[in-house]
Amino acid sequence: MVSIPRGTRDFSPLEMARRNYIFNTIREVYQLYGYTQIETPAMEQLSTLMGKYGEEGDKLLFRIQNSGEKAALTPEKGLRYDLTVPFARYVVTHRNEIQFPFKRYQIQPVWRADRPQKGRYREFYQCDADVVGSDSLMNEVELMQIVDTVFHRLGIRVEIKINNRKILTGIAEVIGQADKIIDITVAMDKLDKIGLDNVNSELAEKGIPQEAIDKLQPIITLFGTNEEKLTTIKEVLATSPVGLKGVEELEYILSKLAAIDCTPSIDLTLARGLNYYTGAIFEVKALDVEIGSITGGGRYDNLTGIFGMPGVSGVGISFGADRIYDVLNQLDLYPQEAMLGTEVLFINFGETETEYCLPLIKKVREADIRAEIFPDAVKMKKQMAYANAKQIPFVVLVGEDEIKSRQLTVKDMQNGEQKSVTVEELIRLIQK
Repeated sequence: MVSIPRGTRDFSPLEMARRNYIFNTIREVYQLYGYTQIETPAMEQLSTLMGKYGEEGDKLLFRIQNSGEKAALTPEKGLRYDLTVPFARYVVTHRNEIQFPFKRYQIQPVWRADRPQKGRYREFYQCDADVVGSDSLMNEVELMQIVDTVFHRLGIRVEIKINNRKILTGIAEVIGQADKIIDITVAMDKLDKIGLDNVNSELAEKGIPQEAIDKLQPIITLFGTNEEKLTTIKEVLATSPVGLKGVEELEYILSKLAAIDCTPSIDLTLARGLNYYTGAIFEVKALDVEIGSITGGGRYDNLTGIFGMPGVSGVGISFGADRIYDVLNQLDLYPQEAMLGTEVLFINFGETETEYCLPLIKKVREADIRAEIFPDAVKMKKQMAYANAKQIPFVVLVGEDEIKSRQLTVKDMQNGEQKSVTVEELIRLIQK
């Protein structure tokens, strides 16, 4: 039995039309905000990828076995785990060609050696936008606007969650566990998946004292409006300068977004488990479908420094196209015009008729109408069945009579009506 690897998928023409609708929507919004496109290779040196995603992330890297005559002399390679680390490598590699701040977007597949399950795949697309070379929090504000615009255009109701790694660092400081910041944030980030009791158990397993775990409870279970949450956070972090800096950054972003009716909600359990985030972090959940996060991102101040180019700050977001695809499928939110199928089929009655039709089809296509002619002069029933199977809305018949009258017979496949038209009238009919 021929099959594909677990965690991967084939996509039919209909599915590809739907996926391209997602990609094109995101691409158009990125371009609307001044982002330009780049691409990086599917594989990177393993040394580029290792140590950037935390211990759990490193375990999920797909390693590529070296081959060829000099395999032993070549560095190990791996499939890219995300688009952010390759982007940081790109910035360092092309530093002399780039105008800073550099705003780029990238729509490419990534690979993770994860356990396949609903909404989680081993091969999937990410749609990233990042700005590097600017410390301004206006970049965070703009990225939140992009998120809001994309999901408004797609028709998906979402909750945008926001936090700040400086606040998490401050929390670890005030409970006396600064050296356990990674263990704390990784455990807190799992709250939605495993529940409070299991989060507390994981914290204890990591060697965090019960007294510190008790101090964490008001933070983990924090609720209320953003204003109420900020008041509590300030009280908790009163002795932590780094934590209060995170609060200040959060307040700035939220105040600017409030002016344009975009209101993310503060979630202190949001940690996004990746080691390179240093400031604001974001996550988006769909409100009407149970699935993992469909967008995420944050600020990273030190990523390019790992590659020998310190002092370049960046912030970015990543849309999970495959999860967005699943959400749109479940909610049936695809517009009909997004399917981009053939709009008119010319029936093939034979060589003479086909030769007559070719200039007409050219004219129809020049009007940006998707048209095709059936390749073989087979029975009409088979050609009509083809049109029905592809949901082609119009069929054109050109036989001996039509050639003599210089008219076309067009059939509306939805209501079955037929009428004689000129090619110009056919174009207007379909465009209408």
